[in-house]
Amino acid sequence: MTIELTAQKNSCSCPIWLLREDMPETPSLPAHAKAWLAAQNYRAKAGTLALIPTEKGTIAGMVLGLGKGENPFTSGVLAKALPEGSWYFANMPEEPFPVMLGILMGGYHFDRYQSGKEPKKIELAIPAHTDMAELKRQAETITLVRDLINTPANDMGPEELEKAVAALAKDYAACLEVTRGEELLHKNLPLIHAVGRAGAAAPRLIDMQWGPQDAPKVTLAGKGVCFDTGGLDIKTVNGMLLMKKDMGGAANTLGLAKLVMDAKLPVRLRLLVPAVENAISGNALRPGDIIPSRKGLSVEIGNTDAEGRLVLADALALGDEEAPDVMIDMATLTGAARIALGPDLPPFYCRDDDFASHITRQAMKNFDPLWRMPLWQPYMENLSSRIADINNVTSDGFAGSVTAALFLSRFTEKAKLWAHFDIYGWTPVAKPGFPAGGEAQGIRALYAVLKERFDK
Repeated sequence: MTIELTAQKNSCSCPIWLLREDMPETPSLPAHAKAWLAAQNYRAKAGTLALIPTEKGTIAGMVLGLGKGENPFTSGVLAKALPEGSWYFANMPEEPFPVMLGILMGGYHFDRYQSGKEPKKIELAIPAHTDMAELKRQAETITLVRDLINTPANDMGPEELEKAVAALAKDYAACLEVTRGEELLHKNLPLIHAVGRAGAAAPRLIDMQWGPQDAPKVTLAGKGVCFDTGGLDIKTVNGMLLMKKDMGGAANTLGLAKLVMDAKLPVRLRLLVPAVENAISGNALRPGDIIPSRKGLSVEIGNTDAEGRLVLADALALGDEEAPDVMIDMATLTGAARIALGPDLPPFYCRDDDFASHITRQAMKNFDPLWRMPLWQPYMENLSSRIADINNVTSDGFAGSVTAALFLSRFTEKAKLWAHFDIYGWTPVAKPGFPAGGEAQGIRALYAVLKERFDK
């Protein structure tokens, strides 16, 4: 599907009317359309559609029900429902941007491995005063994130993830440094090496930097586990089916980096992606092993399937050394987060109340839901080890998302502000604007936070 945005409608464009359930009168809706809808007993419930015919039986327009207007991404149903051709909005809510973004998000389809389909082409005139550059920036970024997550592991391993970061670095003239294989040990990144050493592709740390050296430092770290078998603590078949998405944290931080660079925010941006495959072989990480970390803390491996926090620990410790103004990490880290809040509402953890409030406010404003969870310090005791500084898991199984965040907090001491996001990176059931599959979560809200904080 191709959706082309235009600044103005043309003589062939058909109107789209947006109707609210609690506002039955729409002045722009012509009398014959009202009569047609009344004859069908149409109610403007969220997502309901109705084509309006002319007297000759051709298409005169389309009606979309918004319900009570709580969800601006209801407009996402239009992407697949609109017949091919040119369209414009006859009326529009006060905030047109999310409505337009919802259509572009709803038009996404991952077709890399499908052939023989001719894409539908829609031309859509955007409402006046809509920031087209911002609209394209966000839509293209969401597409990038979804494409990366949806690509299976045979085409999205550590090497391919490195190429994706390198392509973005090239587009925005960013600096790129990659540390691979045994070099990780020489550069004091032992946890990344330990997790990824059993994979067919060498583990690596991808380090991209952009922006002036004297600008405020924003550091992003994304979990890049390109496939997760669970290691020697192997997952079940069902538990492994979606593990191509275990690099969803890396995909989302890459998307956030793209938003920052494309908008030319006045920051010194650093993106750190530990890219590995958690595989099984003769040299795989074992339960009970004790591995040193970049931070100097020794880590007992209580479970090899809690590998994401290990690779992030070294990446965060590296980023923390230069005391960034803001440090953000994103990871598809725990099933406990999904049990607590489901797939659509990622929890985040933060020490600073003002920063957390800022994130929550922008999450609500941008319809990009996030929910703060507590860094409950008494649970830190549950990560203790008899023979090492810290264990990577607890023995009781309680508060899995909280204790994972507490583990990461041990590696982030100098950053002025730090927040951890335990995302799912996946839409299991399609909704308007959100096709089933890989998903960008939290990055629109975080982009708005960084813009408000630094783009004066």
